Amino acid sequence: MAIPWGTIKSLLIFFGPMLLPKAVSYYRSVRNAPGRAGIPIQPVPPKALRSLLILITTVLILLVRALPFFAPENIFVRTQSRLQIPTDVLFNRLASLRPGGVLTPADTTLRTKFVNLESRLLYLQFGPEVLADCPFCNSDDPRSYFYYALPALLAPHLVNLIIVSLATSDLVGGPHGPKWRTTAAILSGLGATLDVYLASSYNYQANARATRLSELDFFFWDSRTYRFLSLAALDAALAFLLYLSSTNRAFANPPSAAERVEAVTRQLQMTKSRLNAVGIIKNTAIRDEELRARTQAYWQHEGRLMREVMEEREVVEGVNDALQNRINIQDITRDADAYALNVLPRIEQTVAETTVR
Repeated sequence: MAIPWGTIKSLLIFFGPMLLPKAVSYYRSVRNAPGRAGIPIQPVPPKALRSLLILITTVLILLVRALPFFAPENIFVRTQSRLQIPTDVLFNRLASLRPGGVLTPADTTLRTKFVNLESRLLYLQFGPEVLADCPFCNSDDPRSYFYYALPALLAPHLVNLIIVSLATSDLVGGPHGPKWRTTAAILSGLGATLDVYLASSYNYQANARATRLSELDFFFWDSRTYRFLSLAALDAALAFLLYLSSTNRAFANPPSAAERVEAVTRQLQMTKSRLNAVGIIKNTAIRDEELRARTQAYWQHEGRLMREVMEEREVVEGVNDALQNRINIQDITRDADAYALNVLPRIEQTVAETTVR
């Protein structure tokens, strides 16, 4: 039994003001979590980009498949006929629209199935292929048509589930894909279950009271469109979530303690390598006679230049004014002593630490 739109609207009006602020708050907390954890935003990784391309391509294909152009033909819409029209008149109108005015084999088979009003109602529920091709179905047992239509009903969901599983696999999506694999599988299963339930509980007898074409509910064609659109929405949402998590914009997991220790160790090793390189360069400059002479000449020139600058009257007055009015020499001395102790600890402290170890 389908849920009326009025009931859905009432539920949204009642629960919307309560759920919407919580949803916005949850999204903001998830979006700001990587920034609080110190995780930088990064470009889309190559493997995650492959998954995104697969999902986006699937979304485009599903949207194209949802167009009425690719849907099975509806002979009532094609001939602009009401449901109670005589079978001969209906198919004569259809023959006039065919090339050469001749019915196709599928039309002839479908004509033999239109034996009563019940078969026409089942046609609107399950479509032309099920009604024409089912070898064991009859209008006296409407559930037989549902059993025959069930594989075709589940086929889009299964194909989409396979594509989603491939896109979220570790082989294709890297470490970012498996995070959403379980969620995608659950949503796919719920969508397939809901689709089967709606097809099974649909009241096809309601169309029997329709006297005009505009009053008919073309359940098969409408459900087909909604099926492809819902699958496209699912894949688009999954692609969006994968994009957010792979770029650390949201849903990013902070690195573990082992990963942080490894990163700090790697950074320390790089710093140590640079310090060793600086020491090697300085040792080379001191040992080489020409480089040592150039270094000494530079510092002699620098010292003479600074003495000349410091002897100028404007510089002397500026230094005296700063020392007397703007700079606290005691604070500077205390900061310099603390810095020197941190860089070069006292010999007594070094010996004490060595003894304790």
